[in-house]
Amino acid sequence: MAVFSDELGIIAYAPALVGDDRRPLAIVHGMEGALPGLRLEWTLSEKEEFIAVPHRDEWVATDRTDNGFPFLCNDDKTRPVTITGWENPNGLAAGSPPHFEIHGSLHPDAAGIAAATDVLAAIGEGARAFWGHATPSNAAVEISQQTRDPVRKPGIPPRGLPLLKLAEHIRSPEIPHRLGWLNYWSAAAARAIGFPDPARDAELLSRSRRTASGGWVVQLTDAPLDLDNPAHLDALKRAYERFPEIGGRAAP
Repeated sequence: MAVFSDELGIIAYAPALVGDDRRPLAIVHGMEGALPGLRLEWTLSEKEEFIAVPHRDEWVATDRTDNGFPFLCNDDKTRPVTITGWENPNGLAAGSPPHFEIHGSLHPDAAGIAAATDVLAAIGEGARAFWGHATPSNAAVEISQQTRDPVRKPGIPPRGLPLLKLAEHIRSPEIPHRLGWLNYWSAAAARAIGFPDPARDAELLSRSRRTASGGWVVQLTDAPLDLDNPAHLDALKRAYERFPEIGGRAAP
């Protein structure tokens, strides 16, 4: 998958694809519907040249490489939008089966930021995901460094953020492993972490949206998350304090 250094990265975690699973098409169609004018009708060559995909829906429906779906993009390298998916053989929690990961990106211009909530909701709902997030690439890199293990991944999380556990130490796949700028929580994930509590979550609820399936998209900060902004870093820390289940930190 092509990686663009300046992007709003999207990732969602869902049950593995089975049989004639229609979720890949639902994801692609949902993403196009969420961003006006978007057409994901190209892929990239090894030299990152655009290749048109004339029978896109058929290709997405039938190509099960890595038990996912092929890399797709728009045809504008100045404002790239991408999506792809594959099966991860590891479980999302202790003893859980392989899972389906969806990885996408939006260009962080005004149109991309305005559509990000709708895009994340469309991907999460189309994938029937447990949870996911949309986060600027720089913040996402630092948040990924919160996941530590004394043996397998030693170190200290950056910026005083809490230490998050590896998936094998998390009790169920519905529990998010981390936070992002925009957070997709299925109805099951929201129940697992105790969201919403009207008395405690008024601020988060003011920036939240319910999804058709009963899940939520929860936005941590008004502008895309920037950990160099002290107010944004504080908002992220407060959210971790509010939801100790995230990252497997709550006592069993």
